[in-house]
Order: sequence, then C-alpha cells, then structure tokens
Amino acid sequence: MNDEYITQLQNELDRARLNTDRETLSRNQQDAFIEKEERSMVKEQLDLSDQLTRIDYLLKGYSLQPNKDGELVWTEPIAEEMKVFSDYGIQMIMNTICFYLNQNTLLSNYKEEEIRHKMLEFTRELIFAVFTNYEKVFKYPTVDDCINVLKARLHRKAAITKYANELKGIVLSEEEIFQAKINEIEDKIESEIEKIKQSIIKEKLKRFSLLIRVIQDTVHSTYQRAWNGQERASLRQHMTISESKGNNPQQYPKQGGIFNWGKK
Repeated sequence: MNDEYITQLQNELDRARLNTDRETLSRNQQDAFIEKEERSMVKEQLDLSDQLTRIDYLLKGYSLQPNKDGELVWTEPIAEEMKVFSDYGIQMIMNTICFYLNQNTLLSNYKEEEIRHKMLEFTRELIFAVFTNYEKVFKYPTVDDCINVLKARLHRKAAITKYANELKGIVLSEEEIFQAKINEIEDKIESEIEKIKQSIIKEKLKRFSLLIRVIQDTVHSTYQRAWNGQERASLRQHMTISESKGNNPQQYPKQGGIFNWGKK
C-alpha cells in the first residue's frame, strides 16, 4: 500500500467525517429551532394577558386614542363619568375574571351544556357580588363633583337667559343672572345636589351593563375554546406536525464515498 493511496484514503475519511458532523450539527440546530418555535407557539396560544389587560383598562374607563405617531394607545378618561368602578371594585372584578381566563380553562374539556351552566352561574354570581357591595364597588361622585355639575348647569342657564334678555333689550351681566339663578334654588340646593348624584349613578349603571356584557363575552369565548377539548387537540396537532418536521433532517448532496477516487 503506497503513500499516495493512504493519503487519498485518509482524505476521503476526513471528508466523510466532516459531512457527518455537518449533518449532525444541522439536525441539532433544526431540532433546537423547532423546539423553541413550538414553545413560543404554545405560549402565545395559551396567553390571555392581552384580554385581561383590555378588560382592566375598560373597567378603569380608559379608551383607545391615537398618539402622535398614529398608534392606538390606552388613554385615561377625560370625564369622571367614565369611571364606573372604584379601585376596590376593579380589583374585585379582575380577581374574579382571573379564575376563569387562564390555561386551566383553555385546556379543559367541556360539553356545550356545561359551558352554558357555567356561564349562567358566572354572570349571576358576578352581578350578585357587585350589587351586594355596590357602595364599595362603584365610584360614587363626591359632593364637589356634584357642585361642579350644578354650577355648570346654572352657568349654561345664565348664558341662555342673558341672550334672551339681549333680544328683549334687557342688559344684565351673566354673573348677575347666575347669582339670580342660585337665589332661585337657594332652598333646594341640597336636593338638587342629591338629584345630580343619582343622575350620575344612573349613567354609571348604564355603562356597567355594557361592561358586564363585554366580560361575559370574553369568558364565554374562553370556554368555547375548551369546547370538546378543542384547544388541547389543536396543540397536539401542532406538536405532531413539529415532530414530523424534526424527524425529517435536511439532506446534503453527497461528496463521494471512500472509494469514489477509484471511479475516476
């Protein structure tokens, strides 16, 4: 066996070993990528943080408004009337919702009748909990809030009366008219403030009904994903596809066998 044959044989072995190492490295990288992608997919599919964040902002009376870049961002309410719940009420409702909007619910297996029953119980118990603690749950207007509303109403009335007087040729300042309006209700100021308070509360209750519907629909959507174990089946399907891809390693073109030189 001459030196040239040994050298050529050694080169073929080194090339074969290099190809094997390259395929192994590629397969490991591919498996690692698939595993990372799979974990990311599962995490994203089971992540309900966006829904919980949205509900939290809505309970606080926030709204989506465009910023200077045109992107929609959650913005604090500009009117106190938009704040339906107190801090206590927001926390109580969010704590309740978190018991339902979670991975345990998503990965369960419920029949349609079970979902209907659970939704009925959830809605009933949530409304009952809110109204049995309504004095702490709702954000009631303060006396100053009611006074400011009363002043705004009287100023509007004064402005209208001033304009009407000017049409008749009567000249009175808006401040004079405003003071006259106050004198008219001097003996009824307390009752007027109470009326304003009740009016504000009624408006909050209207928004409460809407918010409860939003919460109910969100929880219902979560249960629907668990209908007949659909979420679990979907995850299993994704994992099966990922495993199939992982078991099909990338093929590289052959560079020649050990005895390829003999065919030249």
